[in-house]
Amino acid sequence: MGDAVKQMLAKSIQLADQLVKALDEATSFKQDCADLKSRADRLSSLLRQAARSGSDLYDRPARRILDDASLALAKTLSLALKCRPNKRQVLLLSLLPSSSSSFRKCASLLDSSLADLLWLLRLLSPENNPSSGGGGGLPPIAANEPILCLIWEQISVLHTGSPEEKSEGAASLASLARDNERYGKLIIEEGGVGPLLRLLKEGTFPEAQENAALAISLLSRDPESVEEIIRAGAPAVLTKVLKDAPMKVQAEAARAVAEIVRGSRWKCQEVFAQHNVVRLLVGHLAFETVQEHSKYAVSGIKATSMHAVVLASSAKNEVNPSLDMEVNGKLSVVDHHEDSRLVPHPLGNDRANQIHNVVVHTMALNNAKKTSSGVVHEDGTNGNSTPARQSHNLIGTVPGHARHHSSNSISGVNLKGRELEDPATKARMKAMAARALWHLAKGNSLICRSITESRALLCFALLLEKGSEEVRYNSAMALMEITTVAEKDADLRRSAFKPNSPACKAVVEQVLMIINKADSELLVPCVKAVGNLARTFKATETRMIAPLVRLLDDRETEVSREACLALTKFACTENYLHLDHSRAILEAGGAKHLVQLVYLGEQVAQTQALTLLCYVAKHVPDSEDLARVEALTVLEWASKQGHMVQEEAMEGLLVEAKSKLELYQSRGSRGMMMFR
Repeated sequence: MGDAVKQMLAKSIQLADQLVKALDEATSFKQDCADLKSRADRLSSLLRQAARSGSDLYDRPARRILDDASLALAKTLSLALKCRPNKRQVLLLSLLPSSSSSFRKCASLLDSSLADLLWLLRLLSPENNPSSGGGGGLPPIAANEPILCLIWEQISVLHTGSPEEKSEGAASLASLARDNERYGKLIIEEGGVGPLLRLLKEGTFPEAQENAALAISLLSRDPESVEEIIRAGAPAVLTKVLKDAPMKVQAEAARAVAEIVRGSRWKCQEVFAQHNVVRLLVGHLAFETVQEHSKYAVSGIKATSMHAVVLASSAKNEVNPSLDMEVNGKLSVVDHHEDSRLVPHPLGNDRANQIHNVVVHTMALNNAKKTSSGVVHEDGTNGNSTPARQSHNLIGTVPGHARHHSSNSISGVNLKGRELEDPATKARMKAMAARALWHLAKGNSLICRSITESRALLCFALLLEKGSEEVRYNSAMALMEITTVAEKDADLRRSAFKPNSPACKAVVEQVLMIINKADSELLVPCVKAVGNLARTFKATETRMIAPLVRLLDDRETEVSREACLALTKFACTENYLHLDHSRAILEAGGAKHLVQLVYLGEQVAQTQALTLLCYVAKHVPDSEDLARVEALTVLEWASKQGHMVQEEAMEGLLVEAKSKLELYQSRGSRGMMMFR
């Protein structure tokens, strides 16, 4: 029990004793005073019982109830004092026509306080707790808002109930928060966050922890609520859960991280970053993802398109079976002493070793980079580690040694026994980890750098290929946000998306595969990701242009609009290779699609298509494809459409493109004949 509640109880008990004494001394309206005295005696007894309840008393309803009780006692005491021996007061009171109603009003106030106190004390008694089936109705204090009483009861259960009762209480609060945002605000106002976090952190009943994490997630939809949740210590609690709790609980904790950050991103990202949540989430993402990739040589699974990318990368870099890595000037050797016991791979042992070694090489370089810069490694070491220890740590993160090192810990996560979890739980864990990384990465360069310096990019690529539907979607969204930041942050773009990086190649391969299929909800985020990486591609890397050009003719407006935006990032003047990319767009048949969009697209798509057409016309004005579709006529028509030239930059670009085309082409008169 808090000190404030103790003081309120002491004040109420004193008022009750004074009231009893004043009613005893009353000489007028004795019968009315006797009725009030019986109520005051009982109220005094209940107040003392509440005081004896000690720390078990749930403070929030107690404050409201004690406030009302003090008010009722004070009003009744004022009336009782007028009934003591004092001729003037007695005469005045007797002459007032409302004297009897005053007694009835005071009696009603005391009755309400008695009922409220009885309900409060029932919360402290498990055998009579309404949530346990002990009966009891709504207290008068909740008459105007019945849901408030239910919220109080469930929060009280979180304080005093058994593990099963606490689980039910957390589930009830989660249900209320899901049904109505206002109920969620009430739960927070009435002090529900603290016991939920305590249950999540200290609970020994996994189902109760799951329900508590779910409730926290649902309470995080309102930005003001998020502030309260952060102040209550949610980041530290969720970090602990992501380290040590059962996987089902960790999945809900990862979802809670995502919802908290989504609810108030600019206030929460750095807080979670300070608690190393990114490292833990990447660890969950990598569990049985990167390792499975290295086991293709063990399990005999046939290589897919993803493997072809890795094989191509490995062939180019000529990775040897024994990988020499330089860390802080010290040479560390990873010896694959178990290679002789591998099951033969369908593509041959050499290919199998190449796949294995590419992943080894990628992960070792990441670790070496972080070691040389003094950054703390995912396994807890830093740049001051001894060479022997560094060599051991690098080997410990190599997938081929996963049976010896990675089974117990990945990035500080306790993974003991995780391989026994059912596939659905593992898939949900990865989905929620990817979702949390998606929201954490949004607009934050530091967090994106932390993600890309880990194994996350390789994990995202692998999960895009073989993950569940939810895992694939969240991975695609995470990649979209990371590439959005990288587009504006040149340092991040150069470090994370090097053209020769195996992880980057794997990501691009999977994204292009999705764009080529063009039949899933992953299409839009993948198109955006490719557009964001437009500056990273070489002049010879044009295979992403044709699929994007085909999407200009997509039936869904959003898809064609995003494809247009992505191609604009390839063709715009700010892109160093804009000439090569502009020619590639025309060679893929982009001219006709752009003219169609300018003439027939919706308003937003028209403007975006016109922008791209202007860039292409500006850079390749002598193109026969542009002459064939009479691009100059299209630009002339567009310059007369007010909604297309509202912005000054667009007007200037249009004038420049027209002047370039006029040097090589003449105005046609066919207009839209090509569409007939």
